[in-house]
Amino acid sequence: MNKAITLKAETREVTGKKVKQLRKENMIPAVIYGNKIASQNLLVNYLDFKRVYDKAGESALVELETKGKKINVLVHDIQIDPLSGKFSHVDFFQVNMKEEVETEIPLEFIGESAAVKELGGVLVKSLDEISVKCLPADLPEKYEIDISKLATFDDVIAVKDLEVSDKIEILVDPETIIASVQEPRSQEELESLETKVEEDVSKVEGVVKETPAEGEATEEKKENK
Repeated sequence: MNKAITLKAETREVTGKKVKQLRKENMIPAVIYGNKIASQNLLVNYLDFKRVYDKAGESALVELETKGKKINVLVHDIQIDPLSGKFSHVDFFQVNMKEEVETEIPLEFIGESAAVKELGGVLVKSLDEISVKCLPADLPEKYEIDISKLATFDDVIAVKDLEVSDKIEILVDPETIIASVQEPRSQEELESLETKVEEDVSKVEGVVKETPAEGEATEEKKENK
């Protein structure tokens, strides 16, 4: 099991519009719920939660300490204030350490691809997270994807290439491509693409020009009568 990521929380009595004042005091309203437990309103320090979220995200286990008790939770959902861009609310899900959970594990891309650096290719990331199922204690914080393995345009990194513990079930087809490198377009392809775009635009312009305005159409009808 990874080293515990801990976070302190307080019980919260304030609800509704009054929580705005709490946010001004650098606190985040939160709620905890889970299987067979009653939901409870909480409060967490903004900076403490940001530190934990930067490390745990929504996939790693967090040890939430409240009322002297430690509870194993996952960050289940967060709300962001659209104006300030800051956390405005957090949902914690209490897990049963003896029951498997399904969640998304983020993928972190590391290294440098020779196919990109030396051959001028374009790195294509097909996945940025992967679904897994396991006991909470076995949840990894992330999977690292070393793109230095992509030396040519034929090389790919697939789900089956991940180094995964036998305690974890991957819920994605093992043949699914995670990363590859696409060849750069040739000059002929770029010119062909540019020509096609110009042709498409001219067709649109032609349709507009050939369609008479309502007033003009009326005048033409009068002249023909």
